[in-house]
Amino acid sequence: MMRSLLGLLLISVVSCAPKEQLHEKKVSFTSEMNLEQKVAEAARVVPTKQQLDWQKLEMTAFIHFTVNTFTDMEWGHGDESPQIFNPTQLDTRQWVKNLKDAGMKLVILTCKHHDGFCLWPTKTTDHSVVSSPWKDGKGDVVKELRAACDEFGMKFGVYLSPWDRNASCYGDSPKYNEFFVKQLTELLTWYGKVDEVWFDGACGEGPNGKKQEYDWDSYYSTIKELQPEAVVAVVGEDVRWVGTESGYGRETEWSVTALAPGGRPANKAQNAKLKIGSTSHDLGSREMIDKVDNLYWFPAEVDVSIRPGWFYHKSQDNQVKSLAKMVDIYFNSVGRNAVLLLNIPPDQRGLIHENDVKRLKEFRAYLDRMYQTNFIAGVNTEASNAVDGNWDSAFEFTQFPSSVEFDLNGEKDVNVLMIQELISKGQRVEAFKLEAMIDGKWNTVVKSTTIGYKKLKRFQSVKTSKVRLTIEKARGPVYINEIGLYKAPELLTEARVIRNKQGWVSMSTETPHPVITYTLDGSEPTAKSTVYKKPIQLPKGGTVKARAFVNNFSEKSAVTTEIFDVCPAKWSVVKFSDEHSGHRATNAIDGNANTMWHTPWGAGVKKHPHFVSVDLGETLGIKGFTYTPRTSSNKSGTIFRYNFYVSKDGKSWKKVKSRAEFSNMKNNPIKQYVRFGKTYKARYFKFESVEGIANEAWLSLGELGIITR
Repeated sequence: MMRSLLGLLLISVVSCAPKEQLHEKKVSFTSEMNLEQKVAEAARVVPTKQQLDWQKLEMTAFIHFTVNTFTDMEWGHGDESPQIFNPTQLDTRQWVKNLKDAGMKLVILTCKHHDGFCLWPTKTTDHSVVSSPWKDGKGDVVKELRAACDEFGMKFGVYLSPWDRNASCYGDSPKYNEFFVKQLTELLTWYGKVDEVWFDGACGEGPNGKKQEYDWDSYYSTIKELQPEAVVAVVGEDVRWVGTESGYGRETEWSVTALAPGGRPANKAQNAKLKIGSTSHDLGSREMIDKVDNLYWFPAEVDVSIRPGWFYHKSQDNQVKSLAKMVDIYFNSVGRNAVLLLNIPPDQRGLIHENDVKRLKEFRAYLDRMYQTNFIAGVNTEASNAVDGNWDSAFEFTQFPSSVEFDLNGEKDVNVLMIQELISKGQRVEAFKLEAMIDGKWNTVVKSTTIGYKKLKRFQSVKTSKVRLTIEKARGPVYINEIGLYKAPELLTEARVIRNKQGWVSMSTETPHPVITYTLDGSEPTAKSTVYKKPIQLPKGGTVKARAFVNNFSEKSAVTTEIFDVCPAKWSVVKFSDEHSGHRATNAIDGNANTMWHTPWGAGVKKHPHFVSVDLGETLGIKGFTYTPRTSSNKSGTIFRYNFYVSKDGKSWKKVKSRAEFSNMKNNPIKQYVRFGKTYKARYFKFESVEGIANEAWLSLGELGIITR
């Protein structure tokens, strides 16, 4: 390795520099400070020991399990009978072993979700496992999971929903807050050490129609008293929700943020004044720092489910995220200065489903192959502190730009960079790049912004014998404690299966020149199955399973499964409430979710309800319907509550769904499948919006379909 003369001088300066004064978790600015002084102080904000230990976990697991598992719902209503909770083979050891084998270090259980059903024998309500047939009412899921975590050396966390749709006292704020603290106290005192307490901010109506004012001060003080080493996440003061449930963090992800943490009224008011929240694009830039009086160490957690939904649904057994998607999520969560919280929901047996287990094993095997060889580790370099595998040692940069070179001891084929800052001294890098020596010239292969605990960047594979890392811009002295250069295995992407309005099904993949085979009988496609050559017709629906092959069938992708119902070829829009000229109501039934129906937006436009009525062109047995929200990242106009009607003649309508809700649409806007529980013979249907997820006057809608199968 060769370092410039400037670099040598900088190291000597660091060796005699005075020790920096660091600010644990928070720093406040005086009115006399200018921007540069503020930025210098921002560089010295560091995590608490608990926050640092949490960040080092990298991957954690969520277990969503409750009565919803048995009702096929995402959000329960609170009136579900405990008698339906009866997992016949519940095995928390199976959960924890598979999660640990996949690389997870902590597991969080939904001890109580919005439906209010408690997975432990709480003394606060009978709406719990004590009233269920499972183990004759003597079971305790929390206790069993705690024991499994102890056995396998896994850290343990609890989720307790503040919103309780069963508790009669919800909405009587003082009474419910006392009730909630009692539940929290049980969880924090009955089961040993708790490493993470996870709150969401859900606050809806209770059985009495009232909304609750949560006493976050009492919740936080209870946790601090009973579990002082636990981090409190999302609506907590230690860990920040990244802002989506997609599995993706920001490319520029600051752990030092202007976002005031937690649910205390003063902090919420501070964020409102700055007009920032978890979803804001910018939480920590210099421009943001210039506006604020306080900064916080508030690192990001990226939550996502391995399936479309958060609870188990049998209909999603073939919708487990692909290996390519899982790897992409990993690079965009752990690889973007965040901790990945991956949800894996047990099924009605009380087991993690075989398809989920298979994907977890494939995911772990892929990461193990990628990390097998660090082509920088062990090279003779003066930056040895950054390649020695010791997290607490670091290589220092003090003026910018400044570079360090690594000789790889011969030509190596590489496509992944891993770089870490010693965040116990702060997060400071604002811009960096990696160059590779190719044909005697330096070529930039990576260019990015923040690093933080860890940055992972994929790039097109190059063969090189020398690389150069340059820190281009920073907020103060930079401490790089780990650098890795790897060769990630190529991923064969899954087949994409789509159908147009006329019922023609086409298949493709991002991988060049694959062979795609498929089946229509529900069996798994093999190399001997029918080869896809041109679109096939499937107007009345059916199940298509497809798989891509390369290298003369020696490599194969995961199976893609798409279940189609009757196509909208005969359908027509009869009537609608309103439409924007660029987003017609007919887009709602054109077979293409990427187009949308959108009503006019802005001030003074028509408000909900909005509706569209559709002639199916024939009488069908309608068992339910599907709703796909707009597919762009902008979710404005997405529907939360709705009505659904059917008709035989288009004049006399029967309402089959009234003020029903698409649960969790605000955070997880995915295609919804609504089943009625009975079949209605009808030629017409009408969909009517009642309320949007953001209380906007307008509507947006990607696609409507019906379920007849």
